[in-house]
Amino acid sequence: MEIKSDGFILRELRLADAESLQKHADNPRIFDALLDRFPSPYTMADAVDFIGLAMAENVQTKFAIVINGEVAGVIGIDLRGDIYRKSALIGYWLGQDHWGKGIMPKAVKLVVNYGFANLDIVRLQAGVLGNNPKSMRVLEKAGFVKEAICKNAIIKNGLIFDEHLYATLKPSA
Repeated sequence: MEIKSDGFILRELRLADAESLQKHADNPRIFDALLDRFPSPYTMADAVDFIGLAMAENVQTKFAIVINGEVAGVIGIDLRGDIYRKSALIGYWLGQDHWGKGIMPKAVKLVVNYGFANLDIVRLQAGVLGNNPKSMRVLEKAGFVKEAICKNAIIKNGLIFDEHLYATLKPSA
């Protein structure tokens, strides 16, 4: 599946993307804003492993953000189970060369629309580190609403941060 937008394309990840994925992901500033499961340094083996996981999914939930023919970021939906099976998480990152160009709010909107149309979910949410106002603004531009600030909920790089919880709901039919 491919979704075209102004200045970028969202599509499935391919093994041929490993080099550009590794190049853009291997940035401590990106790692600083994400969960610790995101490797730093980000090696070629990490890129290949991530692409393999994405390709093995039965339903596409992870998208390469392709700019000028190169994977410059990733956006995806993490489906959850049990009592959270209708409430998924959205996560994203973009290579630093492309920050501040309005790409990510558009990508988030496209993936939200895709998720509500193709997945059995009624809610998408994101937790943002309290020191990342740019990501909060991305979500706000994409129509998410801040529902809570969870005090001292996150430890990243040895520092304690608040978690800002954003969500959007599937429109009623």
